[in-house]
Formats: sequence, structure tokens, C-alpha cells
Amino acid sequence: MIELLIDQRRRSLGSFEVGRLLPFAKRHMVGPFIFFDHLGPVELPRGLSRAADVRPHPHIGLSTVTYVFAGEVMHRDSTGVEQAIRPGEVNWMTAGSGITHSERFERARREGGPMHAIQAWVALPDGEEEAAPAFAHHEGDDLPVHREGGMWLRLLAGEAFGLRAAVKTHSPQFYAHATLEAGARIALPSQHAERAAYLVSGAADADGRAIAATQMVVFGRGAGAVLRATAPSVLMLLGGAPIGERFIEWNFVSSSKERIAQAKADWRAGRMKLPDLDNSEFIPLPPDPPPNAGAMS
Repeated sequence: MIELLIDQRRRSLGSFEVGRLLPFAKRHMVGPFIFFDHLGPVELPRGLSRAADVRPHPHIGLSTVTYVFAGEVMHRDSTGVEQAIRPGEVNWMTAGSGITHSERFERARREGGPMHAIQAWVALPDGEEEAAPAFAHHEGDDLPVHREGGMWLRLLAGEAFGLRAAVKTHSPQFYAHATLEAGARIALPSQHAERAAYLVSGAADADGRAIAATQMVVFGRGAGAVLRATAPSVLMLLGGAPIGERFIEWNFVSSSKERIAQAKADWRAGRMKLPDLDNSEFIPLPPDPPPNAGAMS
């Protein structure tokens, strides 16, 4: 049964826009997923300005998950990692107690070309919020594939659909990229308490309701969750066990407002190490949000 349909909200990144789905006023999280942005599809010009890049910035209390459909992003972080991510690959960065990173469109700057990606944030559970910062890149057999009828699926994290991804996660969850031919169906895994699907492109229905491209459908607990493609479609499937109340402010996620305040103070004072290979600039801390900024649960 459908609990909610979420329309993307457009957000400017300067040189282009993203569509934001989570957090949403009526549904802040799906399982541990607390943030979900759809970047593109957009054609980036050769000679793209460096202003389009995401300069070094900090995170705490979460894992960032970047998945690319087209194009390339260069990642550099304060653990010393430099890693390009290309289509069908996953960059999984665990911020834990604190990490900084940048994301740059260097290939597009040299050559021009498409950019199309999803970035999600997965909040860390109690007891893991201060985990040591880490980065992992996964491709190929690390991300198992399943085909059935008119359905193709790549599991990006967790366990679902009889598959297990190699990505290290900190709480029960699943995350997958699926394509459906017109008329094909997919049932979201029943073993996970909270489940949602984001329709990247195409058209689908569920419970007799039409789902349009760039909408996220959130399913109720314990109910059947089946999508049928009414046109060739691309989806991202996500969910897992809820982890409890979380606060989110700028790039920081925590179960404690005080911990976020400390992270803000650390960034403002320059106490968070910049990426080893990208440390000549950074994004300043933005002004404080309105006093009614709330918790995510």
C-alpha cells in the first residue's frame, strides 16, 4: 500500500540543478536513508567553470553514497583517497566522527559530456555515529546483478532479492538500481521495514496509482510493495530498518544537536583536516538555519 508520493524539489548548485527527494516535510527518512538527490541528466560543456565543482566540505554521522549513470566525478577526501567514479560504480564514504571531501567534474572540464547521478546519505545508527572515517569504492562483482523476465537489477548495498552486496553497511538496509521493460513488475523486499522506490525515468504504477518520472513512492509497513512499469523505466530502490531520531543541518547528521554544534564550531575554526590532494579552498559554514529546524525520524 502506498503511504506517500514525493515530488522532487529543484535546488540550484550554481551551474546546474539537482532534484531533492529526501528529507521531505512529511517523511524525513526511509530506513536509514536521510538524503536523496538526483543530479542531471545534464550535458556539461567543455571548459566547464571550476565554480561548478563541489569544493571541500565536511560531514559527520553518515555515509555518502554516490552512484553514476553517465559521466564521471572525481572524489578526494581527508583520508588521502583520490577516486574517480564512473557509470555502474559506487563510492561509499563513511564520515563517522568527521571527514572532508570534494567532488569535481574534471573530465567534463577537459572534454565536455553528460552528467547523471544519484547521491544519497545513509545515517549511521546509535553506537556507530563516531566510527572512524573511511572510504570504499565498489564495482563489478562487488555489486551483484539479477535478471528475471523484463527486469534487470544491480544491488548497490545491503541484502535483498537473494543478493548481498560487498559494501560494508552499519545497519540493515538495501539499495538497488533496476530497469524494467514495459509491463514488467518488481516487488520490493518484504524483510525490510521501510521501503521506497524512486522513478528516475519512464512511467509506472503501484496500487492502481500512476507514478511519474522523478517521483519517489514510499510504501507502508508490512504491505505489499509492487511496481509495474507502464513504459521502459529506470528506478532506484531503497529502504531498511529505522534508526531513530536524527537531526540534519547543512552536511551534518547526528542524534545530538550538541554534536552538530560542535561540528559547526570545528569547521568554522579550521579544526577539520582538508582533503590531502585538494586543500587550497573550501566551502564556508553557511549562516545558521531558522530556530525551528527539527529532528528527522
